[in-house]
Amino acid sequence: MSTPILAPGSREGAALMETAVRGRSLWDDARRRLLRNWGAVGGMIMLAVLVLVAIIGPHVVPFAYDQINKGDVWAAPLTGGHLLGADSLGRDLLARLLMGLRVSLAIGLIATLVSLVIGVAWGAVAGFVGGVVDEVMMRIVDVLYSLPFIFFVILLMVTFGSNIILIFIAIGAVEWLTMSRIVRGQTLSLKHKEFVEAARAAGLTQGSIIAKHIVPNLLGPVVVYVTLTIPAVILAESFLSFLGLGVQPPMASLGTLIAGGAQDMELAWWLLVFPSLTMVVTLMSFNFIGDGLRDAIDPKDR
Repeated sequence: MSTPILAPGSREGAALMETAVRGRSLWDDARRRLLRNWGAVGGMIMLAVLVLVAIIGPHVVPFAYDQINKGDVWAAPLTGGHLLGADSLGRDLLARLLMGLRVSLAIGLIATLVSLVIGVAWGAVAGFVGGVVDEVMMRIVDVLYSLPFIFFVILLMVTFGSNIILIFIAIGAVEWLTMSRIVRGQTLSLKHKEFVEAARAAGLTQGSIIAKHIVPNLLGPVVVYVTLTIPAVILAESFLSFLGLGVQPPMASLGTLIAGGAQDMELAWWLLVFPSLTMVVTLMSFNFIGDGLRDAIDPKDR
């Protein structure tokens, strides 16, 4: 069977030539690889459901997360109008779980954004400028690494009091250290590339080169690390809340719910099981997305 010959001026020939010339960019290829990863796609769907539930759910549930119902103390699931049961004060577990999921996701997102901004700026400047500036900046990172995380949080709590804003600051002020090291390493490998030398020859300042040429080319590893940082931040907040240093009552987070459920598990198993399952599903969703992004962006897998 012979292949039809398209006329140079025909519409089909022009479309074929445009496709051949355009090709596929790095991000187009990464997106295709990501969408072929069923684990990553499943993680994105589950995460979208969790975010939607966390935003809308508290407005739909007939109980408030801090509403005390003395007649529903230790109510089992599917009794007294409580779908997932109630706690020792008669507060609806579903309402508290939805609020806790919202708080934990917010802490994970905001603290990760704080670490992203500080870490990318710090690492890019240190790696690009180099010399004494690089040595001083990275020694500061080493000193901060040596400070125990719990000690730093306790110091903030004792000095300024306990509130949710301090949790953002405390976790974000620690998580950016690893981000800065990753960005610095990537910057060192990019600073002598041809496009950077061309930008220098064009007379751009160091700040412009970092902002317009270095940082955009760091998006691949940074995006992957962000998706893996959010679950680490959620775990850190849960650990602090489990110790009583995180979110304070009557506000709830997944960590406080798990801590309370662990204390009352012999009387009410549902107080531990449902928050724990929510935590597991949330962390697995982020981890599947992070693994999928890493596989999609890693040039060694092409």
